Amino acid sequence: MSLTTCTIHVTPRQERVVYVSGDLAKALKLAKAQNVTLKLGSKSVSLRLKLLKKSGNHLYMTPSVYTQLRLPRDGTTMITSANGKELRLGPMIGILTNIVRGSSAPFGSRTEFIRQFMRVGADRAFYFGFSPNDVNWSQGTVSATIPLKEGGWARKTVPLPDVVYNRLPSRKAEKLASMNAFKQRFVRQGIPLFNWSFFDKWDVYNLLEGTDVFNHVPESHINPNAMQIKEMLEKHKFIYLKPTAGSLGIGIYRLTYNPKRGYYARFRRNGRNVLLRFSKFEGLMALLNRHNGSLHGYVSQQGIRLIELDSCPIDFRFHMTKNSENQWVVAAIGAKKAGRGSVTTHVRTGGQLMTPEQVLQQVFGARADAVLSSTKEAAIKLAEDIERNYRHTLGELGFDIGIDKSERIWMFEANSKPGRSIFKHPALKEEGRASLQYMYDYCLYLSRFRSRRDT
Repeated sequence: MSLTTCTIHVTPRQERVVYVSGDLAKALKLAKAQNVTLKLGSKSVSLRLKLLKKSGNHLYMTPSVYTQLRLPRDGTTMITSANGKELRLGPMIGILTNIVRGSSAPFGSRTEFIRQFMRVGADRAFYFGFSPNDVNWSQGTVSATIPLKEGGWARKTVPLPDVVYNRLPSRKAEKLASMNAFKQRFVRQGIPLFNWSFFDKWDVYNLLEGTDVFNHVPESHINPNAMQIKEMLEKHKFIYLKPTAGSLGIGIYRLTYNPKRGYYARFRRNGRNVLLRFSKFEGLMALLNRHNGSLHGYVSQQGIRLIELDSCPIDFRFHMTKNSENQWVVAAIGAKKAGRGSVTTHVRTGGQLMTPEQVLQQVFGARADAVLSSTKEAAIKLAEDIERNYRHTLGELGFDIGIDKSERIWMFEANSKPGRSIFKHPALKEEGRASLQYMYDYCLYLSRFRSRRDT
C-alpha cells in the first residue's frame, strides 16, 4: 500500500478527469494513462487520470467531482492507493454523539473535548460529529457537524465515514434495540465502530472471570441478598454496594462491620457525606431496603485496605488507549485521594487529584518506580483480556485501580467511555494531548490509512 499526504484543489475544468502531480503519482506508484476510482468514505467516482508536470503532492478535481464525492473541504489530507487503480482520500472520522441544534456548543458538555480531538491531524483527515438521526442510509450520507477553520461549526452533507468513534452519552439510549441495530449497520457495511456501549459493572466481572488477571478483581456478587451481604461483611469487614449501571460514584454505599460496635453505612445524600451506625444487621438492611426498595441492580464488592495519605485512601484512574499498532498503552494515570468521610475518591465529593509519582514516592519510597511499573503491566493485561472476551471493538478504557499495603493490585471498575477529568491536573495536560493522538492513530489503523499488521 502506498500512502502519503496531498493538497486537494478544485479546478474550473469540466472533464471527468482527476489531475495528479508527478511527485504524487510517483509516491502512489500510479501509471501515466489509466482510469482510476477516487474514493472518499462511502462515495466513489470513476475518472481518467492525467499527470501534471508539477512538483509537490497535488490533486486537482472538477467542481462536479467535488460535489459528487461530497468533500467537507479542500486543502490537505491523506491519500492512499493499494493497487494504483483506487485512490482513497481521508480518512473520514465520524464521532457519534448527541447534537444540540443551533448551538455554539453543538455537542453539549462534550463540545470542547470533541473540538480538541478534531484538531489532531486536522490537516490529514476529515472530521465530523453526527447523531443517529443524521444518517441517510439510502443515500449513503450523513448530515454532519463539521469544524470551521475560523472557529464555530457548520452543517454539511458528507459520505458515510471510514471509522466511527462512539461517544453517545446516554446509557439508557444505548440499551435500546433500535440503537443496537443502528450501530450494526455500520459494521455490516465494513465501517469499524469502536467503544460500542457503556459497560455495566457486572459485564466486566463476566469478561474477566476465568482469565489470568481475575486475581486483580475483588470478590463480587450481583443482586446480593441479605445473607450474602452478611457473609461478605464477616469475611472482609467492609464492602461496597454499587449500582451496576452507575457512574460518578452516585448511589454507592460503604458498609463496615465491627464485631464490638456493630454495622456502619457510609453514603452520600443531598450533597453531604452521611455515616450511620446500627447495632444489628437487620437495622442496616432496613436502611438499604428503605432507600432502594431492594438491592436488585446492585453489585456487592469486597472492600480493600488501600494505601493511604493523611489517613485517606488512594486509588488511581488509568486512561488506556489503543495505538497505531493496535496495542494497548497507558496514556495517563491520575491518583485520587479520598475526601474525609467520603465513600469514593471522586473530586466532586471532596477528593483530590494528584500525580501517581507524588503518591507512590510518599508511600513506597525507593520501591515507587517498581510498583508503578507492575501496575502499568497489570493494566495492560486487564485491557487485553477484556478486549479478548468482548464482542465489539474497543479503543479506550478507564480503569479504577487500587494498590493495597502489600503492593497487591486491584481493579475495581472498567469504563468503556472514560471521562477525562484527570486531564484537568496541570501535570497531566501533556498526557491529555497524547491520549488524543493515540485515538487519532487508532482511527488511522482501523480505517486502513496506516500500514497495519493483524494482531
